[in-house]
Parts: sequence; structure tokens; C-alpha cells
Amino acid sequence: MTFQLAMLNRQISQRVSGPGGLYNLGNGLGLAGGLALHVAAATAVTGAGLTHGASAVVDYFVGSLGATAITLAMLIFFWSGERYHRAWAHGAPPDAAQNRLGDLSSGWGALALGLGLFLLGQPELAATSGLLHAAGKFGSALPPRIQRRLPFGPNAFRLTVVASRVPALVAVLIEAEKATAGGPAQPLAASALLVLCYLLWLKADVALLRS
Repeated sequence: MTFQLAMLNRQISQRVSGPGGLYNLGNGLGLAGGLALHVAAATAVTGAGLTHGASAVVDYFVGSLGATAITLAMLIFFWSGERYHRAWAHGAPPDAAQNRLGDLSSGWGALALGLGLFLLGQPELAATSGLLHAAGKFGSALPPRIQRRLPFGPNAFRLTVVASRVPALVAVLIEAEKATAGGPAQPLAASALLVLCYLLWLKADVALLRS
């Protein structure tokens, strides 16, 4: 039993190590935590019950065009996280083809996220977490020979992705500070969850600088 637990811990540790594991750990926590908080808030208004809970789940994923776009973005991000995981399975340097697939798919995911944020009335985050993030990812997917010819350093696109996290993280921290001043516990829980997710994603962004 002890040996099996040790093997399980080792498998989990390997799975969440590296950029891909960090990205998908953040994706999973954000998706599961966000869904749980949304369902809890919805059923607090409509009342508990399977029907109300199912309705809240549907609303969370595809309740509007913005929600649908963000759901699509999350699915793409999970796929790109798996590409990064495979690319970095044996450490640095990563598998170039898988790493590039991770960058390309993340770029498309960021565009879908930006569209969703814009439709939900958050144009500033759409521009940073969406367009700026996508620019950094698509730029990182360029062949190394092209990146070396550019006037800025080879890590400029990776650093652009890092920079794209900052406005969203600052916005979440501001909301967390407001939530600590009093009021319902749910906004504080949501802010704390987002801070954790952004820190995981940011750590993965920095890890990719070793590419």
C-alpha cells in the first residue's frame, strides 16, 4: 500500500511539473472552482435542487455568447497544456514541435478568451489577457531563425505573455482587497481562487523562458 501511494504521488508530481502541468493545474482549479462558486450562487437564489443545479451548470458554460467563447478557450487551453506537458516530459530543452503546438493553440485560446471577455463587458482584459497574450504566444511559435533576426531579444514574445498576466492579476487583487472589507464570502473566495490560478499560469509562463 505504501509503495502504491509513493508511485501515485510520483505520478502526480510528474504530471503537474513543468509548464504544461502548471497550466493545466491552474486550468483545472479555475474551471472546477469557478463552476462550484457559480452553482452555489445560483442555487442560493433559485433554491437547491437537481434541476436548478443543472441549469446553473449550463448557464456557466454556454449561458451566453461570452460564456461559450470562454468555455471554448478553456478547452483549447487544456489541449495546449497537454502539448506543453509532452514537450517538457524529459525536461529542457523541450520537444520543439510539441512546444510550438502548445504556443499556437494557446494563441487561439487567448483570442477566444479575449472575445468572451469583450462580450462580457471587459474590454481592457480582452485587450491584455486576450490580444496581448495571443500576440506573445503566436510570436513564440515563430521559427527560431526568424526570431533571431528580430531587433529585440529571443525571449521578447515570452515576456509579452508574462506582461499580459499583470493587468488581470492586479484587477483580481483589487477585487480581493474590496472583498476583505466586508460583505459576502463568495467574492473573496472567487478572488483567492483566481489569484492562485494566475500565479500558477505565471509560473508556467516563466518556466517557458527556458525554451
